[in-house]
Amino acid sequence: MQSTRKIIHVDMDAFYASVEQHDNPELRGKPVCVGGGKYGVVAAASYEARKYGIRSAMPGRLALEKCPHLIVVKPRFQRYKEISQQIRNIFYEYTDLVEPLSLDEAYLDVTENKKQMESANEIAREIRKRIFEETGLTASAGISVNKFLAKVASDYHKPNGQKTIHPTQIPQFMEEHPIEKFYGIGKVTANKMHELHIFTGKDLKQKTLEQLTTLFGKSGIYYYNVVRGIHHSEVKPHRIQKSVAVEETYWENLLDEESVFRQLLAISEDLEGRLNRKEIKGKSLTLKIRYKDFSLFTRSKTQDVYYENAQDFFETAQKLWELRPFDKPVRLLGLSLSNLNTGETKQVSVQLRIPFEDFY
Repeated sequence: MQSTRKIIHVDMDAFYASVEQHDNPELRGKPVCVGGGKYGVVAAASYEARKYGIRSAMPGRLALEKCPHLIVVKPRFQRYKEISQQIRNIFYEYTDLVEPLSLDEAYLDVTENKKQMESANEIAREIRKRIFEETGLTASAGISVNKFLAKVASDYHKPNGQKTIHPTQIPQFMEEHPIEKFYGIGKVTANKMHELHIFTGKDLKQKTLEQLTTLFGKSGIYYYNVVRGIHHSEVKPHRIQKSVAVEETYWENLLDEESVFRQLLAISEDLEGRLNRKEIKGKSLTLKIRYKDFSLFTRSKTQDVYYENAQDFFETAQKLWELRPFDKPVRLLGLSLSNLNTGETKQVSVQLRIPFEDFY
């Protein structure tokens, strides 16, 4: 085994929808989705809604067909960010090695921790208890020796549960694990594997490294390693930010250019605010347009000097808008800035060895 780290993956349960149910008790126990409606896309679905087959990224119209009495609420991202920060503050009481993946999930390396607790399992249990006491929300957790295994484990006893994959359990666990539940294997790849009679980790393990790279390219190396419990990626608390983006999905489609420009100006101002708070600048601006029929158009403009302010963003966005291939009702607009001045930093890490009996 390549690692003796103790990694926890914490994943909030139906985060956006759970926040809405917590803040509005009338929504509790009912099928709720955040975002969606007739023209939107579901951002999150409560567990009551998931029983009807409703999932995030599903068109709102389809969600309403599956559950006509579905309650659709508008997203409140500022509120979600506020609670996410509360949760991260809890994480930092245990370790500084926290790698957020999104507002609702993060990796924690607790090999050495501020509480001097020996059991990663107990740390995860205490963190989940603290989250519930301070926010009223539930979280699930996975614990193991690397990020891949912790991520897989956190999904095992959802909602409001946790699972530890002890080092001695890794070979059997991975062999029995369904291939479509491997983190990093999407629906298309899973279907391809099924055609090759690869249904479980045990089936995947029968393939040589050469066979997997022939079939899946560089991803084959990843599949070869993770099925053996090998994943070298460390928890990175200071991830280099590569882009800053603002996008909005509209409850009613934008039908005319005036409405689009009005929204682009608002997005430009929001983007400027985010960049100023982080003291970030960038040289590449990308306009994103999603139409009513869910088709997508993006176009970028890179310049030699940094974009300075909202007016720069807006004027460039107008020019990029003119390059769109057709006129159709718009349901989403977004602007993102990349080629940033954040630079690169190097991290030095030391791998520690500890007895695995202390996982429990």
